[in-house]
Amino acid sequence: MTLTSRLKTTVAVAAIIAQVTALAGPAAAFCGFYVAKADSKLFNKSSKVVLARDGQTTAITMASDYEGEPKEFAVVIPVPTFIERKQIGVVEMKTIDHLDAYTAPRLVEYHDPDPCAPIVVARMAAGGRPVPASAPTVDTAKHRGVTVEASYDVGEYDVSILSATESDGLVNFLNDNGYKIPAGADAVLGSYIKQKMRFFIAKVNIERMATMSNGYLRPLQVRYDTPKFMLPLRLGTVNANGPQDLIVYALTKNGRVETANYRTVKLPSDVDVPLYVKHEFGDFYKAMFSRAVERENMRAVFVEYAWDMGWCDPCAADPLSNKELVELGARWIGNDDATPYRRGQGANAYVTRLHVRYDAQSFPEDLALLETGDRSNFQGRYVLHHPWQGKTACDAGEKYRAALPERFKREARNLSDLTGWSQADIENRMEVGGQSVKGK
Repeated sequence: MTLTSRLKTTVAVAAIIAQVTALAGPAAAFCGFYVAKADSKLFNKSSKVVLARDGQTTAITMASDYEGEPKEFAVVIPVPTFIERKQIGVVEMKTIDHLDAYTAPRLVEYHDPDPCAPIVVARMAAGGRPVPASAPTVDTAKHRGVTVEASYDVGEYDVSILSATESDGLVNFLNDNGYKIPAGADAVLGSYIKQKMRFFIAKVNIERMATMSNGYLRPLQVRYDTPKFMLPLRLGTVNANGPQDLIVYALTKNGRVETANYRTVKLPSDVDVPLYVKHEFGDFYKAMFSRAVERENMRAVFVEYAWDMGWCDPCAADPLSNKELVELGARWIGNDDATPYRRGQGANAYVTRLHVRYDAQSFPEDLALLETGDRSNFQGRYVLHHPWQGKTACDAGEKYRAALPERFKREARNLSDLTGWSQADIENRMEVGGQSVKGK
């Protein structure tokens, strides 16, 4: 891979991604078999952010699906306080990908037992759990009110920390230094200036990138102390062409994270769907999420997953090691052991996966976040039930067979309600796959 080839880079959400040279209810434990996941790669124009919150300390790790030449990468992020070099770092993308896979909504399948076999009731023991560069030169007249407070080399990035008192001076400074700020950004930047926020500026250093990161831009992480638990969204809407998807993975000590200034809604879950969805789970999930967004008039933040990191049932991926959690900012764990998860040895971390589709009209405010004490578990999961294929030479077996068409029809209604797809079309697809809603 060459530095001039088209590259999928990882950059910050809630920021202007500017081209330098051109304007551009709790789920019960279950024993189903996991068969598919709806990871963040399903969604275009998407960004991923990991937030680790401990008291008033926040670590934010940022990545997105920006595509372009590395030399065209630039990012501007409002931060609530001055940032020292020791508060900035880079993480490996594979760690965020692991967290994404672990928390992704999933499809599970069951196989019906022999309806003629004796019923055996299994019990779980009480208390048991399932296994699961140099600073830019400032033109003081044109760039009125702008101060470059610090400049750092961070991995493959040149980072500067700016403060400003006037938005037009800041816009002039950014444009004159290669950050082509689109029209309308000055008003948003002005609102952050009024809050006395600083601006974290990052550009790629091509030479260091070639020697330090194998040609890939790694996610940036910034750590700071602030009483405000928030995520800036609005700068990301300035140069957006249509709605964007943001997936937030929040790591906390105490419990689930929700938004304080927008509705937080759990996605539909634990729903039986037709068998053919197994081969079209990505299309199903995108349609289902779009339908949920439409029902909420694009004014809600959706919970896709909320669970103790210590266990899962089933696991869409192996739980993260302590080392990975500490890398993502969960430093309260105090143990960066890289040993993979073993039953009964989970970390003291709770993960919440939030998914929001937003634009400037529907989300005019940044996300204000709240850590709750709710440690109940939730996962977006969708269930396939395979009918028994063996003989049914008993009264119970005959009743079982007679009830299947109604069950199939219910699954078709579920899928239609979740996605908006035609129920008649769904039933025709089921018929081809052997799930007839007509019966004998």
